[in-house]
Amino acid sequence: MIEVPKIRNDSCFSFIFAFKFNSDMISDEIKSRIEVLYPQIQSVTEEKNLRDIHVSILGRNGWVKSLMERIKEIEPQERKNYGQMVNTIKNDFTNLLKEREQSLLEEALLKESAAAPAIDLMLPMGQTSKGSIHPLTTVEQEIINIFRGMGFSVASGPEMETDYYNFEALNIPQDHPARDMQDTFWLENGRLLRTHTSPCQVRAIEKFGAPLRVIAPGRTFRNESLDASHENTFHQVEGLMVDKNISVSNLIYVLKTFLGEVFQREMTVRLRPGYFPFVEPGFELDFQCMICGGSGCRTCGHTGWIELVPCGMVHRRVLEMSGVDPDEYTGFAFGLGISRLVMMKYNMPDIRIINRADLRELKQFNSYL
Repeated sequence: MIEVPKIRNDSCFSFIFAFKFNSDMISDEIKSRIEVLYPQIQSVTEEKNLRDIHVSILGRNGWVKSLMERIKEIEPQERKNYGQMVNTIKNDFTNLLKEREQSLLEEALLKESAAAPAIDLMLPMGQTSKGSIHPLTTVEQEIINIFRGMGFSVASGPEMETDYYNFEALNIPQDHPARDMQDTFWLENGRLLRTHTSPCQVRAIEKFGAPLRVIAPGRTFRNESLDASHENTFHQVEGLMVDKNISVSNLIYVLKTFLGEVFQREMTVRLRPGYFPFVEPGFELDFQCMICGGSGCRTCGHTGWIELVPCGMVHRRVLEMSGVDPDEYTGFAFGLGISRLVMMKYNMPDIRIINRADLRELKQFNSYL
């Protein structure tokens, strides 16, 4: 049995008790190296210095590696014991270095904690921001609830659309000039970002047939120049009613009922002719600007009116392409700009505020932020 070196009876010398080595195996050189390394590790105060020691002992060209390379010089019958000794030295120093690294981390945390200002846990909390639902989401849900109260269901469709549903099924063939009015974002895969929620009306008729009452809220995209009333990403809700004997009177009644519920007041509106390939006849329903009261401002383009609801009676061709007999059924459709409705409801002067999602701006329109 090798005599225990008289330095420290610590774990890094466990190999002395674990194995019976001859006196030549644990040389004075190894003992001396251990006597130097152990207190050096215990006294190191910088993490960088500890890493340097780690490399010198356990690194690719470290001390333990050099001990393993000497195995070829050991007598064959002693090589097993020598290899076990070197592995034990390696494991013991690995553990010792980890322990010291953990100690340095704990010491650093204690110093940081001591330097930090004291915290009085009995002090009352300051006022915190609660957050809230975005105005756009609030209005969209309100729209859904109003139309559900009138017997409408809610449908949806993909934002990445096909040419067929975004144009052709809505009576807008390839050479139709209305395509140029849409300022479309075309994608490399041949599809496009839908320019309106109108494709949802075609998908809904194909899926459910007639009679039908449905709305489809969603996000739409157009390659437009940004200003106070135009965005390249905005929200709409498509509305559609198909049944027997549906007329313009039904359209006017539904839209007036809806606007009265949204604003909880009598609205000044006007209905003027408008052209949209998928409706015939087509109309533009405008309402008086609530920001300027009709006197004119930059939000309404200094006209006093806000263009809100393009609408009309569903074109015979659209019904036919969707599998509905236009001689038996008629219907109306409208596309409501949710983003503009938000602006009117919250007196928001610039549509770009909606997409910026800047809490400093939105806080003006929501008392819970």
